Order: sequence, then structure tokens, then C-alpha cells
Amino acid sequence: MASMDSVTQAFSALSIQPAASTSHKETSSPAEWKEALKTDSSAPGDFELIKTLVFKPKTAKNATPVPLLVIAREETETSSGALGKKLSLKELRLASEDLLQEFFNLDKNSLSPLALDENTFPRVVTVVDSSIATSSSLFALHAQSSSSTVFLSGKDIVSYLKHLEKEDVKVQEIDFEALKTEAAAPAPTQRAAAPEKKKKEDAKIEGAIEIAIGVKKEVDFPAWYTNVLIKADMLDYYSVSGCYILKPWSYSIWEHIQEWFNARIKEMGVENAYFPMFVSSKVLEREKDHIEGFSPEVAWVTRAGQSELEEPIAIRPTSETAMYPYYAKWIKSYRDLPLKLNQWNSVVRWEFKSPQPFLRTREFLWQEGHTAHLTKHEADREVLDILDLYRRVYEELLAVPVVTGIKSEKEKFAGGLYTTTIEGFIPTSGRGIQAATSHCLGQNFSRPEMFNIVVEDPNDPTGQGKTYVWQNSWGLSTRTIGVMVMVHGDNQGLVLPPRVASLQVAIVPCGITAKATDEERKRINDACLDLEKTLKKAGVRAKADLRDGYTPGYKFNDWEQKGVPLRLELGPKDLSNRQTVSVRRDNGAKSPLPLGEIETAVSKLLETIQSDMYTRAKDIYFSRLKAVTKWEDVVPTLDAKCVVVMPWCEVEKCEDDIKERSGRGAEQTDERAPSAGAKSLAIPFDQSRWPAIEHGVTKCPACGQDAKRWTMFGRSY
Repeated sequence: MASMDSVTQAFSALSIQPAASTSHKETSSPAEWKEALKTDSSAPGDFELIKTLVFKPKTAKNATPVPLLVIAREETETSSGALGKKLSLKELRLASEDLLQEFFNLDKNSLSPLALDENTFPRVVTVVDSSIATSSSLFALHAQSSSSTVFLSGKDIVSYLKHLEKEDVKVQEIDFEALKTEAAAPAPTQRAAAPEKKKKEDAKIEGAIEIAIGVKKEVDFPAWYTNVLIKADMLDYYSVSGCYILKPWSYSIWEHIQEWFNARIKEMGVENAYFPMFVSSKVLEREKDHIEGFSPEVAWVTRAGQSELEEPIAIRPTSETAMYPYYAKWIKSYRDLPLKLNQWNSVVRWEFKSPQPFLRTREFLWQEGHTAHLTKHEADREVLDILDLYRRVYEELLAVPVVTGIKSEKEKFAGGLYTTTIEGFIPTSGRGIQAATSHCLGQNFSRPEMFNIVVEDPNDPTGQGKTYVWQNSWGLSTRTIGVMVMVHGDNQGLVLPPRVASLQVAIVPCGITAKATDEERKRINDACLDLEKTLKKAGVRAKADLRDGYTPGYKFNDWEQKGVPLRLELGPKDLSNRQTVSVRRDNGAKSPLPLGEIETAVSKLLETIQSDMYTRAKDIYFSRLKAVTKWEDVVPTLDAKCVVVMPWCEVEKCEDDIKERSGRGAEQTDERAPSAGAKSLAIPFDQSRWPAIEHGVTKCPACGQDAKRWTMFGRSY
């Protein structure tokens, strides 16, 4: 992004003198922007808005897309289909907020032609409406912020863009009116493109400015997900790409998870500790097999101030190599076992794929438990105990169903003995998602060539024997929040399970007419406050919404898009009838509740909502687990947004082949996901859902070898 100082310098060099500039309140739509400028005395009386759109074309697999930046007058029709056809770009779609942050470090409401500078201009294709240069109008452009505007002539805008041109990178001027005429001409290809155009139109929700999200979950899932998180006030974008600010509305969910999980691991004898985030390169590289899977994502500190560090220091991608040298120091006898430590911290993995909030970010919050045991039996038992806690976090707190199982050798934790997992599922995209993992590391990290964590063997009759400790590690991250949003959210926005909602009940005063006296208004507001106090005493997280200047309808929509599980409406008639009207967020059901029994009624209804949300999600998930015994059914099952469960030989070469062949036979269905190929998700512990594997009879449909167990294969995040 060009700084305004550098833009001002460029203006001076080009003899460009802005007609005016002004600061105003932040705006989130063209209508708000125009209104803010019309009421600003320092703004010119007559002007047009400039809109700046960024499109992302479809590219070949693994190719880096070059964004298309379109600069046009606000009223100009900029058809992505016609533009794509003219420029030979496939399937143009509006770029995500992540891409805007990555290229320009701006959100869509702050973007303007001034975001282009010597660095960003060569990285995009720039198209400008040809009518701008010859127009006599004055144009309003965002000055690197949605709260700042500069006014320029069309000629000056084009001059600024032209000064960035290089020999091989030029501004393309397009006559959009002519383009519109060309697009309107009948052609066979247009009839074929009509369904795609209709699909994109279908994604829009009528009146989107008025309601929560603006796009339909089932049509444009990535855009829906981003909109939900932003409009539900769950996060904000940060100045470092791939990193996000967790606002209180989402962080409170993590706090509920943390409180619940902390209590239970402490019952198991686990203690919380904290280790530094920095790891020396010598220690990190000690376990090459383990760190190999993280090496492309490790972030390094190489200098302090102006001085280069003698030895680069890594920021932890995980903490095995940071913690285990000290386990070797602290564990001197079998009497020091078991050692069970957990830390709540952040880790950094410099992900280069498209970041997705909560699911794939460069820094994320998690807990990581690291324990040491005398015997394999003790380690094995803890692995499953922790996995069951993870299952309960998802199912009991987040109302999200999961399948418990073990990872294949290929998918297990690098350096571990085996990995157990809980696997979630996102029905809208048909993709599996690894929800949490619990690893048995065996004795791999305690060996002399590693960290040499050794104690005397109490079972050796000679008293001279030594044994290496058995270790586990296990982790749960803020990915939990993203999974919950994707599973439960709808076209009105977020839907929160009551047990993790920071606000469970919103109380909204209603039915107050414009003729109502101050005394009547106070009577209703006081009743809402009394209801809030009553519910809080009963342990319900409730709030009376007494905000001035907002209609009940606005408040309804606001709490709905934030996912508050239950709304209580209270008006004059309700008070007369000694009742309140309840409205469930999960299904919209309304019912009267007597005020005399309100504590019991609300608590019971919240538990019903929690249970119903889980049951609905579970029914959908399990209906999408499809048993497949023929290879030709694999890709159609994946394309139907289901998970393939097939008898599998458990051979790594076959696993690689399944991923390659299924990817080759399918279209990419989600541009942000890494692959259309299916990988093994889990070998479920519960094999009883499918016919028993008969040794020598049941064959792997991928390679024809003897099958061992039913295994879940699917596209995944």
C-alpha cells in the first residue's frame, strides 16, 4: 500500500493539486460514504464516487493468481463476466478480504486507486473506466482509509496511474458502455454462461444492506464465512497478513473452553506452566524428523535492532523441542513420574496458503499438553482420556459432532508413535476438518540421541536397569471456534450454542408507541432490567438492550447476526399478561414464557436449544458418511459433499494413490482448500457401523489388496 506521504509526493511531482480533502466518520458502504461527504462542509458540493473493485481469476492448480483491479465511476456497470471474456480471464470473482490485506493492507471500504504504488502496481492487472479521463466531474477517492477522502479530476486520477506504468505493465482503459453493448449481443456461449450468472445472482440476499450477511451460505461459502465473522463482531484484520484480532465476542468462547478443559485436566493431575516462545536453532534441529513437517512454516528472528544475531532464534511452531531438555533435567527418578504439564499459549506457523480466520492462521491460540510416564500402558490410557475430553468440548460445549479414531501412518504426528484424532465435518463444503489430536510419542523423544530422558527401572531385580520414559503430547486450538461457526451459522449470521455464548439471552423492550409517555417507557425499561437481574441470579448470562435511537427491529437483527441463543421480547401487553415472548435463534420458534417461572423456563429452554443444535448437526454428519466398496463410487461420493468410508489396506503407497487419483478425477470445489483430492481423515475406533472386515475376502477398492479396517477418506481443510 502506498502511504499518503508517498502519494502526496507523487502528486507534487506530477503537478496534481487535489480540489479538496476531508476526514469524516468511518463508512462501510457507498451510500454511507456519500452521505458523510454531503454533510461535510469542507467537501465540494458536486462530485461522483470512484469505486475500486478487486477480482480474483480462476487459475491452474498451484498457479499464483494475478488480481484484477477495476477503477470505475460509481454508476458504471462493471460486469465481471464481460470483463473476464474481454481480458481472457476465467471465472472472475470478488477477492476476499484476506487477499486485499495481503496485496494492499487495506479493507474493501478503504481501497482506492491510491493504493497502487511502485510495489503493488506490477503485481496486479489495472483496468480503468475510459470515461473517467475525459469527464468534467470531480471524483471522490478514499485516501487509504474509509474515514478519509480526497477529491481529484478524472484527468489527474489517470495521470497518477500512468506514472506507475513500466514497459511491460500498462494501465488498460476500457469503455464499459461499449463492453455492455458487446455483452448484450446474442451468442451461443452466452446462453451457456447464463446458469453461472444466475448462480452468482442467487448468492446475493435481497436487501443485503439491511440484513446480516448479504450472501447465502450454500452458494458462496467462503464469502459467507468471512461476513459472519466480521458482522458478528468476532474478529478484525490485523496489519500483518494471516494474523487476526480476536474480539471479546469470540475470545469469550475460548475462555469457556479453557475454563471447562482446565478443570478436567487438573483432575487428571495435569499442572499448567509456561515456557518461552523462542527456541534456539540448535535445539530445534536436534529432532529433524519431528521438525521436518514444520520447517517451511517456522518463523525466525535474525536480528535485534541493527545487529544480526549470532544464532537465529525460532518462534515456536510447537513446544516439544523447547520443553523436553528440561524434562531431562527435572526427571531424575521414576519417583518423579508422571510429569504432566500443560500450557495455554500461542504458536506461529508461517502459513503461505490462503489464510482463513480460526482455521489456518499464522499465529493461533491453543493449549498443548506434554506428559511423561513410566510405562506405555499409562501413556496409552492418557492419550484416550484426553481425546475423550476433546470430544466432549466439541459435542457438549460447541454442539458439534465428531468421529474419534486414529490417524494413518502417513498422517500421524511427525516423530510420534501414533496419533489419535477427532474429525469434524463441514456439510456446506463437504470437507472434513481435523478438530483436535492426542499423540503418543512413545520413547522417540526420550532416547539418548534425542533428549535422553531416562530413569532407573523399578521392575529390574538387579536395580541396575534403565528405562526411557513414555511421552504424550496433545493440543486443542481456536480452530474450535471456526468449526462451530461453519457448522451452525445460517444466512442471518452466527448461531451460538448456549453453553459457550458470552450472552445467552437478549431482552428487548417492544410495543412502545411514539405517543408513549416517558413514564410508560421507563416502566417497560425497568421491567427489562428487573428481568435481567432475575436471570443473572439464576446463572443465566442476560442483558437488557435499552439502547436509545435503535428500533426493536434493528436490535432483533443485531442480536440475531451475533448469534445470541434466545431473545426475550417485553412490551406493555406482555407485562399486563405477566409473560414475555421468547424467540429461539437456532430455529426462530416463538413461545410465551410466564414471568413467574422465568428462571426455570429460560434455563430449560437454553438446554433444549443446546441439545437440538447438536442433534441436527449429528444427523447431518452421519448421513454424509457413505460406505463405498467400489473405486468408481469414490469421486461421485466426494462430489456429493460426503465423506467416503471404505475398507482400506492401510498401505502408504495406496494412500498417496487415492489422493492423486481422486484429485485428478474431480473439479476443485473450494478455492481456499489445498486440494480436491481425498486424504485419509481417520480410522474410526467404532467399526461396528459398517460390515465386519473379512480377512482375505474384503478388498481395498483402491488397490485390491486385503483390507484391514474401514477408513474415512475425504476432502479436508
